[in-house]
Amino acid sequence: QLQLAESGGGLVQSGGSLRLSCEGSGFSLDYYAIGWFRQAPGKEREQVGCISSSGDKTNYEDIAKGRFTISRDNAADTAYLQINNLKPEDTAVYYCAAHGRCTIMKEYSFWGQGTQVTVSS
Repeated sequence: QLQLAESGGGLVQSGGSLRLSCEGSGFSLDYYAIGWFRQAPGKEREQVGCISSSGDKTNYEDIAKGRFTISRDNAADTAYLQINNLKPEDTAVYYCAAHGRCTIMKEYSFWGQGTQVTVSS
């Protein structure tokens, strides 16, 4: 069974950048689209965007357009979320999830445990 593990979160100052990683194990990540999500304190989880299994297509939600970039390296079974010009409102637990295709949040089959991103002003 596919397992996902996020890493790369931490405490960063406003205006800084982070690259989050989502590493797959137990099964090749090649077959899965990867979605990125986040959940801020006291708020519902929301989708950031997704990348197709081959990496040739990416979709971003409005909250992510302009500062977020999703990429992947299938040879390394890893997907990435680059966040630039971080803002305090980006503070959240960030999750990756896998499904056969980019889709809505509730359809994603496999989830990581999340990585905390905290942005100080």
